[in-house]
Amino acid sequence: MMKSPWDAETVKLTVTKHFALKYMRTWDWDFHDLRDAIRDAYAVEKAGNEKYEIYVQKSGFKKIITVYYSDDNELVCITGSEGGKRI
Repeated sequence: MMKSPWDAETVKLTVTKHFALKYMRTWDWDFHDLRDAIRDAYAVEKAGNEKYEIYVQKSGFKKIITVYYSDDNELVCITGSEGGKRI
């Protein structure tokens, strides 16, 4: 578990079409819900050079796979999953 390298209040949030249609729609989330979930994440794990897995508990347990571009202060949500237990 690590501290996220971005500030959840100021990072630019972007989502892929896949994430928007498959996860945000299913979870009935908008960008406010997404920002709240990222801010209140209980775990962040680095999964590559710029790739992170964000674990959240908002209407159940969810994992959001993201890429963080530090030069642009942009967090791109690529995909997600739900279910499971808190790590």
